[in-house]
Amino acid sequence: MADASLTMVMLNRIYTRTGDGGLTRLATGAPRPKHDARVEAYGGVDETNACIGLARLHTGDDAILDPMLARVQNDLFDLGADLATPGDLAGALRIVASQVERLEGEIDQLNAELSPLTSFILPGGSPAAAALHLARTVCRRAERGVTLLASLEADGVSAEALKYLNRLSDLMFVAARWANARGAADVLWTPGGTRPST
Repeated sequence: MADASLTMVMLNRIYTRTGDGGLTRLATGAPRPKHDARVEAYGGVDETNACIGLARLHTGDDAILDPMLARVQNDLFDLGADLATPGDLAGALRIVASQVERLEGEIDQLNAELSPLTSFILPGGSPAAAALHLARTVCRRAERGVTLLASLEADGVSAEALKYLNRLSDLMFVAARWANARGAADVLWTPGGTRPST
């Protein structure tokens, strides 16, 4: 069961004016510029979450895929809290190995029902697949931001946080294929296929 101190959130006032000077505060209360690598890292995670929320507008009827995405959205708030709390703060919410393992199991579950790939895939097909491909690319960008943070700060990022984002982009890929009629409606890349004939 989650620690109550980690789950209690009060948002009574939306604007505080504290960010007007270009600063924000981490979960520890420490101020950081809004362009700081740590703020960029958890901002990228937030963007990924928003993209998944948009994708879910198209996956609500899928009894397997949509609950997976709902769990991921919750995990991404955990990951944002993890990244917003540097160091070894007691009681800090962290991504744990079981969350990564769950993603791996879900990747395997979806992938087992997909048609084999014969080419790279162009983002598209169904609306759900297109949205999931967008979420995949935004997740990859978030991952790049988190790896940059890890390179800049010795206590920057846990190994599980990095693993989670890496697996998540893989899940978005297989989820997009799943949403494209289990891969049957994938849009395949034709190398050189748009070159004018000479």
